[in-house]
Amino acid sequence: MWRRLNSLRGRLTLLLAVAAFAGAAIYAGVTQWPLPQLLVWMRKDLALSIRAPMQLGIYGGLLASAIVLLPLAFWLAGRVMAPVSRLLRALEGAVASYRDGDFSFSIAIDRRDELGELIRMHNALGQTLREQRQHLVQRELLLDTVVQNTPVALVLTDSSGRVAYANIASRHLFNDGRSLHGLDFAALLVDAPEALRKAVETGEDALLSVEMEGSEEIFHLSQRAFRLQGRPHRLHLFRRMTRELSRQEVATWKRVIRVISHELNNSLAPITSLSHSGAELARRGQLDRLPGVFATIGERALHLHRFIAGYASFAKLPTPQPVSVVWQPFLDGLALHCQYRLATAVPEQSGHFDAVQIEQVLINLIKNAHESGGPEDEVTLSLLEVGNELRIEVADRGPGMSETVLAQALLPFYSTKRSGTGLGLALAREIAEAHGGRVLLANREGGGLRVSLRLPQLVSK
Repeated sequence: MWRRLNSLRGRLTLLLAVAAFAGAAIYAGVTQWPLPQLLVWMRKDLALSIRAPMQLGIYGGLLASAIVLLPLAFWLAGRVMAPVSRLLRALEGAVASYRDGDFSFSIAIDRRDELGELIRMHNALGQTLREQRQHLVQRELLLDTVVQNTPVALVLTDSSGRVAYANIASRHLFNDGRSLHGLDFAALLVDAPEALRKAVETGEDALLSVEMEGSEEIFHLSQRAFRLQGRPHRLHLFRRMTRELSRQEVATWKRVIRVISHELNNSLAPITSLSHSGAELARRGQLDRLPGVFATIGERALHLHRFIAGYASFAKLPTPQPVSVVWQPFLDGLALHCQYRLATAVPEQSGHFDAVQIEQVLINLIKNAHESGGPEDEVTLSLLEVGNELRIEVADRGPGMSETVLAQALLPFYSTKRSGTGLGLALAREIAEAHGGRVLLANREGGGLRVSLRLPQLVSK
């Protein structure tokens, strides 16, 4: 009960009841007692000429009551609205502080009604905003520390091309360690190496070689456009790739040396052993066994020759010469080298590629499909035209590839076969990219592998 009376509604109800009681009391005092008796006494005893109170009537009483009650009502309304007015002024100041980014404002008014509950909720909101601001500042500080100390040069420009943000690496790259903030990025690029400037002007990602301080540096440039606080910005990332590429080059050469050493040992060791055996047979006069020995030596030498020739062809891949290729003669020639089942109709429009190189790629892919262990009649070749792209797909129903093998299968010299050179898929990738295309590997539903060779085609006029 006390809690209800102490609420804002209870207080307003009590004040309205007081006002009503005061109005009734004033009306009774004016029309009944004590004002009429006071006027009679003043007229009789003091001989004052005062009109009789009974002549006021109901309207006169109401008018007299209103004259007395209005100031009282105004005073009571002020008492009721005083805490609300103070709270509204405090909330107005809090909103202004929040708008300016200051969340330290709190209201120090202790009440136990609805206004007090609103004040407590406001103060809790301010505390939450302060904690979030503190966490945000800490995260921004951490992010800025990481970005400033990363070796990747980062430059953020606004819509006018001026630098809005730059880290330490970009300062050393473009301005001898001095600040770049507010400078025109295009003007900074005037003194930069020409290759770097042209790469930025294209607006696209690029891998470029730059002559700097008497040595060659390789950069990877990434450029992205986005909106920050509703305004267009552009982010430029310059990553030095020289050391990383050098490490990869060394690792690749080590892998090449291991593969070549393994193949040489596998061929030279039998050749050495057979040569010793042939010499021993010749010394003993057992000449009838020498042809077999020489045949085996010749076979191992031929294998070694083919192995070295494969590496040489990969290293000396000529630039493709795309021409118009009629499909049926091309497929007939391919069928002379390998067996496959054509899973799609022959396209009516001629293809546009280097027929010799693509034929070599398809021979290798179809050979790999046959060696996968699946049924021979499930090795298929598909020819699909999708927009301005030609898709040549070789599929099988073998065991497919694991995720690890799929991720590395296109790398040079990577092979899961004991006698494999790791050049088949790498050569396919090299030829496809030389044509401006790509090679994709994917496991098929129901088992098997699909190798997709995607080549751009001439736009029909």
